[in-house]
Amino acid sequence: MSGTVAPLWRRMVAESIGTGLLVTVVVGSGIAAASLSPNDVGLQLLENAFATALGLTVLILALGPVSGAHFNPVVSAVDWWLGRRIGTGLTRRELAAYVPAQIVGAVAGAVLANLMYDKAAVSWSSTDRSSGHLWLGEVVATAGLVVLIFALARSGRGAVAPAAVGAYVGSAYWFTSSTSFANPAVSIGRAFSDTFAGIAPPSLPGFIVAQIFGAIVGAGVLAVLYPDAGRAADDIVTPHTDTTPESTNSGVAR
Repeated sequence: MSGTVAPLWRRMVAESIGTGLLVTVVVGSGIAAASLSPNDVGLQLLENAFATALGLTVLILALGPVSGAHFNPVVSAVDWWLGRRIGTGLTRRELAAYVPAQIVGAVAGAVLANLMYDKAAVSWSSTDRSSGHLWLGEVVATAGLVVLIFALARSGRGAVAPAAVGAYVGSAYWFTSSTSFANPAVSIGRAFSDTFAGIAPPSLPGFIVAQIFGAIVGAGVLAVLYPDAGRAADDIVTPHTDTTPESTNSGVAR
């Protein structure tokens, strides 16, 4: 990665906004789908998946140059883990800043979606998603996402990450039993909306544990296929440098 890195506060804002708007897309499109296609769950899922894939692609393109567009605590954690020994990727301090920003953004995004559709700002989801086959789906979805992101960066194809990640998430809605949450922050945000895309709070621990395990599996696959993936940790999810005028004349300490 060339250029200077944006100040941490700016990257936190980008991660919070990006994660928040991602949840807004997921929850909002779920509400719209349930309203527009009330008698066809398959069509509802298609509409929700299509909107999410496109929305995620746009958010990565818009905010990736600032923060890398992680929008996901497990992606940030793997970024730190793989790069920690060679001085690439997030530092511990940056990881500790990214994760809360992502979670706060996710909750705000769910509230925004609820309010846009004239619903209560917070309505705890009652959709139970506690089952072994759903947890397995989350392991698969998260592992695949981690492998895709780091494989693209390490092979020098980070420029296609927005479209590729959006396409993966859209397809994983359909090929995984859990409809591919694959993101602890987004999972938490979706608990704040008792709508089509919601998840009941008691179901969260199982999903989050499965996502963490999936990230570990993904990191293990990368160790076999791309043993030097950590060298590309600075370019996850997409290459990011600070392009503001004030940063062009002075570096920013990480």
